[in-house]
Amino acid sequence: MTGEHQTLALLLFSGFVAVTLAITTWVSRRRHGSAEEFYAGGRLFSPMENGFAVSGDYVSAASFLGVTGLIALYGYDGLLYVVGFFVAWLVVLFLVAELVRNCGRFTLADVVAARMSERPVRIAAGTASVTVSVMYLVAQMVGAGSLVALLLGRTSGTAQAWTVIGVGALMVTYVSLGGMRATTWIQIVKAVLLLSGTVALTVLVLVRFHGDLDRLLVTAAERSGHGDAFLAPGLKYGGSWTARLDFISLGLALVLGTAGLPHILSRFYTVPTARAARRSAVWSIGLIGGFYLMAIVLGFGAAAVVGPEALRRSNAAGNTAMPLLALDLGGGVGSTGGTVLFAVVAAVAFATILAVVAGITLASSASVAHDLYASLRRPHTKVRGEVAVARAAAVGIGVVAIALGLLARDLNVAFLVGLAFAVAASANLPVLVYSLFWRAFTTRGAVWAVYGGLVPALVLVVLSPVVSGSPGSLFPDIDLQYFPLQNPGIVSIPLGFLAGWLGTVTSDEVADEAKYAETEVRSLTGAGAV
Repeated sequence: MTGEHQTLALLLFSGFVAVTLAITTWVSRRRHGSAEEFYAGGRLFSPMENGFAVSGDYVSAASFLGVTGLIALYGYDGLLYVVGFFVAWLVVLFLVAELVRNCGRFTLADVVAARMSERPVRIAAGTASVTVSVMYLVAQMVGAGSLVALLLGRTSGTAQAWTVIGVGALMVTYVSLGGMRATTWIQIVKAVLLLSGTVALTVLVLVRFHGDLDRLLVTAAERSGHGDAFLAPGLKYGGSWTARLDFISLGLALVLGTAGLPHILSRFYTVPTARAARRSAVWSIGLIGGFYLMAIVLGFGAAAVVGPEALRRSNAAGNTAMPLLALDLGGGVGSTGGTVLFAVVAAVAFATILAVVAGITLASSASVAHDLYASLRRPHTKVRGEVAVARAAAVGIGVVAIALGLLARDLNVAFLVGLAFAVAASANLPVLVYSLFWRAFTTRGAVWAVYGGLVPALVLVVLSPVVSGSPGSLFPDIDLQYFPLQNPGIVSIPLGFLAGWLGTVTSDEVADEAKYAETEVRSLTGAGAV
């Protein structure tokens, strides 16, 4: 990149950081220090505000950088991520948004603990939530590293390492000082910037091809080197039976995983009522759906305009497709338009990463403090101590995410998020569904459902081609590859549901009918909701 690209992009990014830090400082001066204020922003956000914040929280680096890159490299098969990410919101709308808002207070464990022995359930659910959050954070860190390598023209590990450390420091600052209120406003600002930038790029792609989508697809197929196969299923997932199973496994993980993501569930506690939670989910579906429709155009646009070879030279996983497309659409290297457009897209991508990591860090620190710490602390410990623990947990989680992000920096961002979705669907969704809809569900069933999905998912990832035994794995020189699929969802999700059922039917505990009736009425009507 030229010096102009670097300077302008860094100025725009610095401007966003300055604005968001100002918001955080302003909020930190007005906060009351209560758990409700820190975890849920005082429950004062409107459905529209929360809808923009949810879309800002959900559309991560995986979508903005990773999905467009996968479509540009693999054509039709890359669309699976778009379909999975979007269809998942139907599950959230009908299963999660209103019911979870009525039954819980701050975290997923609140919903389950309402019917069960609180301590073992909170420890299990809190452990799963932190694990999913850290995996999701790793993907954002990888996106940050890829982007700065392109922006600064430096592919060295040192440059990427300092970028990841800088992003980690900012996210800890946002969370520890501003809590949920500052995080929400950062996500709203980011959502507006993201959608505006995406609309502008989509219009430019359509103008380049005179509004002819057919010509866009034909050109993308021609430049891909795969011909018509680029526009048909099977380029990435159709080569063998394991690839086909991977396709199904990934689809299950994406569709079912969103309903188990801690940072998405926590967003529905920031509105005053369950009706507002449902309306904010509807806002989110509209905004997210619009973005993914444009992402399809941009993915094929990157293949047609930039070309897969140039994309792979920049980043083997395709994570830089969006910035390179912006550079070309603006007039190419050295042009004023290319410089400005590249800088804007790079700044928006940085904003995307910062906003999402802030939301995930807040959700995971809430699980540490509200679930794990609260289960182990002495009964008379002040609530203020819990909030302090949450701030300290944000620092620890940030350090872990930075370390893992540096290790996984050569993997595709969307692919890494797919793993996080698989773990969320395996560990969090079974216990959530059983708690809301199964009258006989017991404490042992809840604990077994969490660990019965979490442990197999993590073990299968360790034994998969993702970690070792292949050129693109984390440890290519080691071979621990005993599980042939890259995504464990097709095995671990059913195991989570099976473990929950098995734990319940083998338990001596008799389910409390009165508590189930109370939970059912509360989830459906909102009576007694916080």
